[in-house]
Amino acid sequence: MFKKLDILIIRSFVGPFIAAFTISLFVLTMQFFWLYIDDLVGKGLDLFTVMKLIGLVALFWVPLALPLALLFSSIMTFGNLGESFELVAIKASGIPLLRFMRPLIIITIFISGIAFLFANNIIPVTQLKLSALKYDIIVSKPAIDIKEGIFYDKIDGYVIKLGKKEKNDSIIHDVVIFERSLGGLQDHMLIAESGVMRVTKDKRFLEFILRNGWRYQEKGQRGTTNTEFIRMGFKEYKKMFDLKSFQMNKSGDSAFYDPKMLSIRQLNGVIDSLHNIDTFYRRRTLYEVSPYLRFTKYEDTGWARIDSSRIDRKAKTFNSLLPDSLAFSVLQNAGSQIGTLKGNVNVLANDYTQRYLSLQFHKIEWHRKFTLSVACLVLFLIGAPLGSIIRKGGLGTPLVFAVIFFVSFHLLNQFGEKFARAGEMSPLMGMWLSTMVLIPVGIFLTYKAMRDSQLFNQEFYYRLFKQLRRFWTNFRNRKSST
Repeated sequence: MFKKLDILIIRSFVGPFIAAFTISLFVLTMQFFWLYIDDLVGKGLDLFTVMKLIGLVALFWVPLALPLALLFSSIMTFGNLGESFELVAIKASGIPLLRFMRPLIIITIFISGIAFLFANNIIPVTQLKLSALKYDIIVSKPAIDIKEGIFYDKIDGYVIKLGKKEKNDSIIHDVVIFERSLGGLQDHMLIAESGVMRVTKDKRFLEFILRNGWRYQEKGQRGTTNTEFIRMGFKEYKKMFDLKSFQMNKSGDSAFYDPKMLSIRQLNGVIDSLHNIDTFYRRRTLYEVSPYLRFTKYEDTGWARIDSSRIDRKAKTFNSLLPDSLAFSVLQNAGSQIGTLKGNVNVLANDYTQRYLSLQFHKIEWHRKFTLSVACLVLFLIGAPLGSIIRKGGLGTPLVFAVIFFVSFHLLNQFGEKFARAGEMSPLMGMWLSTMVLIPVGIFLTYKAMRDSQLFNQEFYYRLFKQLRRFWTNFRNRKSST
């Protein structure tokens, strides 16, 4: 099935692809941590939670890392073959470009299938788990780090100030603790010369064993001078602080919902139900709006149409037809009906807008399942002929062109999605915008590569510019001589 030429090209492709995929995945994963670094630092996360977060983020970016890796590795592979003149030897033996691209096209189609399976089956679950874990980390409080000379208020109901801490962070001196008194006159206060601070083995409580201090407390009713002030001295006093608010709680997966968490089959079900939005709101309008429009009950009564020419008197305004005794009550009743009707119509309009946007978002996610997998093939069809044209290997030139085309692809993707979300484009046009723009580019580059185009040859443009300059000089000389 595969000949020696195919094996040569596959071997040349595998190494750059694995390296490009690893680098792309690393960069995209780090992008997440750069964005949420402030929410992650100082939370006291254990190693398992950190590794779980890294794994979920890496899985989430796999469908986007695959097109970038294919683009870069295809440029690099064919650029290396062109730079070492292997590409020239292959073409000289009569093998066309599309023939020695065939094994990589088969591999790209296989990778596109993997990208679709990731987007449809793995990414929804990953997105759900990642959202829950990210929420738990963000809402958890920072880890305990009580510094010297600073009032620490992260423990609910308490403010702690330490004058000095020993190097082991356990022995403390000049301790002041303010305890909130609910319903009391003022906060209770603990002062101690020294003590020991440590967290219990189950990590549920922060334990203070204070020595040589005083506890101050005031009791009584507010607004009176008849209060009781209590001062209690102690040689050793044990104080426990509940650390429940510092522990990272695990949220249930059912607390989160996003169209990205659905597969194709689930999206089809939701979209099908949302497509009946017009029928649903037509029935709802009959129940919530029509009762306030009294003329609608005469819609199908069978009354004959009135001939306006037989009306004896035409009124200038509606108010002139009303008797004075009924004018106030009729206008008041009409204003009340209009106010209620306007409120109901606004509620219906806002609800309809939200359901319509939800339909659009679900359609966007439906198309996204396919666009990222098709992007693998599109970017490969750009990278392979581009590499054979520029004939430059290594990391320099291929990286520059890979970044240019991938940024173009990503920007078109983002623009199309934002236009679709804003209603400026249909989800079909918005999500496939980058594909529709880049496919002609791939066809053009393939056409040029099959004809050994000098599209990116500096010497070709230098000679062309030199000829144009010579032509312009001759033209000016002829014009001056005449």
